[in-house]
Amino acid sequence: MTDGPLSDLLVLDLTRALAGPHAAMLLGDLGARVIKVEAPAGDDTRGWGPPFVGSAEERESTYFLSANRNKESLVLDLKDPADQDVLARLVERADVLMENFRTGVLDRLGFPVSRLHELNPRLVVLSITGFGHDGPEGTRAGYDQIAQGEGGLMSMTGTEQPTKVGVPIADLLAGMNGAYGVLAALHERNTTGTGRVVRTSLLAGMIGVHAFQGTRWTVAGEVPGLAGDHHPAIAPYGMFETGTAPVQLSCGSQGLWRAFCGAFDFDPDDPRFATNLDRVTHRDELIALIEAHFATGPAEEWLAALAEAGVPAGKVRSLDDVYTWDQTLSQGLVLEVEHATQGTLMLPGSALRFDDNTYSGGRSTHLAPPTLGQHNESIRAWLDS
Repeated sequence: MTDGPLSDLLVLDLTRALAGPHAAMLLGDLGARVIKVEAPAGDDTRGWGPPFVGSAEERESTYFLSANRNKESLVLDLKDPADQDVLARLVERADVLMENFRTGVLDRLGFPVSRLHELNPRLVVLSITGFGHDGPEGTRAGYDQIAQGEGGLMSMTGTEQPTKVGVPIADLLAGMNGAYGVLAALHERNTTGTGRVVRTSLLAGMIGVHAFQGTRWTVAGEVPGLAGDHHPAIAPYGMFETGTAPVQLSCGSQGLWRAFCGAFDFDPDDPRFATNLDRVTHRDELIALIEAHFATGPAEEWLAALAEAGVPAGKVRSLDDVYTWDQTLSQGLVLEVEHATQGTLMLPGSALRFDDNTYSGGRSTHLAPPTLGQHNESIRAWLDS
């Protein structure tokens, strides 16, 4: 048993790779008991690397470690009738089952939604696919970079050619969307007494974050192009080179523009830049003007001046800098866990905090990602108890 707002829930995580495991981990961070059901070969990401940690006999993929904290691992061969019976017994006790098989696979394994709800009418099922469970391309396999391209995100990212985001954002967003859909279905279950199927996809995650770029097309009929390091609708807003390192700044209002000009002796009423529309229209000229000024001094000087003027600004940090930054540490965004074979590990933490604790997520203690089959005996003993 754990603490946390979801500590009364049991989640069966039948997913692999990233979107589904991320969704299950988010619920685990909030205190749910998450049993990760793995095939005998283990989750695909156990082999994704380098980097790996540990000896060859106890090697762990850092990719797997990123998405599977606060879980137990149970190995089941779902083509084996005896292991199918174990899964059925787990379903009877569970609150949530998550799967990201290709459409139809769970049915062929003998667990269509109809049977899942026969076993447990209160079960909430999360199904994550690549492009949706139906439609003309509903059978396509889903991989993050393919979804980033098909979902339009790459067409807006980069400078000279379409570029993927530096993390598997389609997978991560599908996991986040799936987790909040599950919470909605659990809330509804309090009234109806029955569970339902929640569906999302990598494609849905991509389109769901188009935001103002989406309405540029759906409302204004404009097709966005590569945005690079500057905002397409606000200026100045982006990354600017200095004499040492780049800095980022944002003048998201007319007041901030005037504050910026006051700090650097620019004319706020220059007809090329007087309004945001003017500044966006003449963005290249504005960038050149600012970078010419910033080239005369180091980044630290300009960041200090921007801070004094009240203009939002910041540096571009490398990950080693981020994870040792006092602000990161103060927010509980780095977790220390004890791994069964690797000892003490530091992991990125949950994005949530609650007012009754200072820990990452809603629980006071966190479990390290499990080794393959680490909890086989304890879970089977619990089922038999």
